[in-house]
This record gives sequence, structure tokens and C-alpha cells, in this order.
Amino acid sequence: METYESIREWKELNITNFLDDIVSLNDFHDQVMLKVLEVASKKMEIGSAPCDFSWFITGSGGRLEQGLISDQDHGVIYEKSNAVNDLYFQVFGAEISKGLYEVGYPYCEGKVMSSNPMWCKSFDNWRAQLQEWVKDESWETIRYLQIFYDARVLHGEGEFMHQLKSFIYEYQLQHPILLSRFSANVEHVKNVIGPVGQLLVERHGLYHGCVNLKYSGFLPYVNAIRLLSIKEGVMETSTLARMNNLIKMQKYRSLLKYSDRNFVDLLTYRLTLSQVDSYSDTHYLHIEELNKNEQKDIKRIIKGGIKLHREVIVMMKKGGHNGI
Repeated sequence: METYESIREWKELNITNFLDDIVSLNDFHDQVMLKVLEVASKKMEIGSAPCDFSWFITGSGGRLEQGLISDQDHGVIYEKSNAVNDLYFQVFGAEISKGLYEVGYPYCEGKVMSSNPMWCKSFDNWRAQLQEWVKDESWETIRYLQIFYDARVLHGEGEFMHQLKSFIYEYQLQHPILLSRFSANVEHVKNVIGPVGQLLVERHGLYHGCVNLKYSGFLPYVNAIRLLSIKEGVMETSTLARMNNLIKMQKYRSLLKYSDRNFVDLLTYRLTLSQVDSYSDTHYLHIEELNKNEQKDIKRIIKGGIKLHREVIVMMKKGGHNGI
């Protein structure tokens, strides 16, 4: 029987075989997490799952954009709430989080994990929570909605997730103000391009001389494309799959002309050039170690993301469904 320790050893032995291909790397992460889920299920002393459930991952895992090291972002949707089911999935969620940690996935600082009751609920309770989130005007609940929209079912019933995401889409059709709240939540971008076109690096600390690719590179693309996907009801979770769906629509072809190529290049740079010893390391790129062509390429990618992000935010401020 597999254990968390044996899964960790297998993961560490094999993961470096996938560092030249983001798709294969994320498929490998999926395999590891499913192995953890299987062991967690067998460790449950109160029996097997008492009802149908979905286990989903979100964040970079949900979007199929994980690097070498990734933290935990996951949750559970189970069929029906009652005393037996609630207790089972409370214990199961905690075991999953513990197992992932032991295999090498750090705990999520924001507690987006199955061990947190906020992210482990019955279908009806999830729907009630989403109804609260779409009406609440706080920054935090809008962030939660975006995290949920990036969720991808890794095990179990996919229809639960589809229905819940459809609720978000249908709600924003009737209440366009929700799109404005989404855009306000992600409006600001970390600009690392100086006034004369130079890359602005971190000046102090552990990442001195580095550019934060997460905030300056990835998030402008990820957030802009998620906004358009919510607006159009695109249910795919990966940024590239969302782009491919959106670019089929005539109104977005010009806007997204180079975005898919830029984003693929960005994923490749992170995999091949980042020096990674911890989860935080995956977000940084040491600029002085790049040649001139690579630095020029990074600036092109970052500028493209900022331009895309700016244009999408402007569109949303014009009224979302009236903007384009």
C-alpha cells in the first residue's frame, strides 16, 4: 500500500523529468495529488465516502499553470448536508490537506484548503455561500469568487462544479455591477518597466536583482482573461484554454492577437530560467542572468500583459456587457 512518504519519494524522483513541458508537469502534479487523495481515503477510519462528492483544485493548479513547486489550493463539494456527511468530509478534508503537506505541497497561507469548512461544503451550502459572495461588496468575497472560478474538478462529479459556476455567470448577466466589482478587485498591476524601458528589479532582500513574475507577468494575463471568461461564460480553467475560446469570438481577436504566444513564452521562461528551492522562488526571475535577447523578450511579454489588462479594465469600466 502506498503511503504519503512513498508518494513524496516518487514525486521527488520523477518531477524533474517534466521541467521542459508545462502540460506534462501539470499532468504529473495531478497524478501526485490523486495518489494523495487515494491514500487519504484509505486512512479514513469512519469508512468510505457516504455520498457523491467532487474534489477540486484551484489557483495555479486549477489553471494548469503550476511550476516545479506549488502550494495547496483545493476544496470539496459533496452531495448533501447531514450530520454523517458533514462529519465525514470535515475529517476527510483535514486528512487531504495533511497528506498534501507531507508529500511536499506547502499549506495555503489563505487557507483555501479542504480542511477549511469554507472550502468544504455540500452542494446546497456551496450555492448559498456563492449567493452571499456575489451580493457582498467586500474585497475578500470578490477574491473568493475569482478563486472559485479557477477551480477544476480532479476527482468525482463534475456537474456540481458546472452548476455552481453557471450560477456566477447567470448572476453577472442580470447584475452587471458584479463585473465592475471583479475588475476593481484586480485593477492594479505591479509595473516593472521603467520610464526608459528598463526592467525594475527588487532592490533589497532575498530577491535582490529579480523581477516578480507572478505580479508583473502572470497576473495581468490571468486576471484579464478570467474577467472576460466570467463575462462570456467560458468554463475552461486554464488561461490558455480560455484564450483559445475567447479568440473564436470576432470581438476579441484583435485584443488577444499575441496574448496566447506571450503567455506560453512566460510559462516557458518560468520553468527553464527560474532558480527554485522554495514555493516563493517560483515567482521570481533573476534578470542579470538573462542575455540581452531574453531580457528583451521578458519586457515584450510583460508589456503585452499590461496592455491587455489595461484594455480589459477599461472595457469593464464602460459597463462590461456594453463595453465590447
